[in-house]
Amino acid sequence: MSKTISLPSISLIGAPTDIGAGARGASMGPEALRVAGIREALQGLGMQVKDCGNLQGPANPWLPAVDGFRHLHEVAQWNALLHQAMFTELNTGQLPIMLGGDHCLGIGSISAVAKHCKSKGKKLRVLWLDAHADFNTATLTPSGNIHGMPVACLCGQGPAELVNIGGFSAAQPALHPREIRQIGIRSVDAGEKKLVHDMGIEVFDMRYIDEMGMRHAMELALAVMDNNTHLHVSLDVDFLDPDIAPGVGTTVRGGPTYREAQLCMEMIADTGRLASLDIVELNPAFDIRNRTAELAVDLVESLFGKSTLMRT
Repeated sequence: MSKTISLPSISLIGAPTDIGAGARGASMGPEALRVAGIREALQGLGMQVKDCGNLQGPANPWLPAVDGFRHLHEVAQWNALLHQAMFTELNTGQLPIMLGGDHCLGIGSISAVAKHCKSKGKKLRVLWLDAHADFNTATLTPSGNIHGMPVACLCGQGPAELVNIGGFSAAQPALHPREIRQIGIRSVDAGEKKLVHDMGIEVFDMRYIDEMGMRHAMELALAVMDNNTHLHVSLDVDFLDPDIAPGVGTTVRGGPTYREAQLCMEMIADTGRLASLDIVELNPAFDIRNRTAELAVDLVESLFGKSTLMRT
């Protein structure tokens, strides 16, 4: 007797803001993903897809940093809105996909996932696919751009306005370092590197991937999960090599190739545990004919089981 596969029901949540970034344009990311056909692609794989539309948060005032943070109040508002939207969809049994927006939004998204896991007694595993470790603090970054700080904030190293979203605190943060795996990292500040090391976060940087291969890195990143594990993927489009994904504001050469990225997504799909997703930092202002958005949709299809391989 053949086994019936239960397909997830998807909720798309747009967060059109570049409030935490150092370049304007990521606010157009959600619409670029819709134009690239993200809803139709997922429906083509047999899934029910609900587009919740875009959240309506404060405009980007484009001001300099104050006390080490740019736009802290507005960033907190956007993340509080996103936290509530993600938490609501998770509680109704949906698989939410956050369409960003810059990566500061990972604070609201992942704090919602963490709160949901806590309420359901589930384990959490976060895969942070990114060129950057995003573990900066106000004392480490001269720019004050909060899209370089979300992992630090989620781990309790940040301002109370962000650390406390979802009822968490510096003493009991949303994310424990053992719950996150960072993949594709290749641009980390010296002070940030020390913090990541001191926190004990497991990092599979590009040198590791070059030496050991994407398959080995992903096997380790996905190890020790069980049926009670909620897998969240936070995909910063600058994870990809800019030769294939030019549409980001913070390109770093030497990222995963198309095939390495596809393998990464396929191995995540093979676990059957993907339960929430962020797609962030897509910046159409730097893109070429929406090429990066189309690639992102291609990778999302692979995340949900569309293999590029012929298998029997």
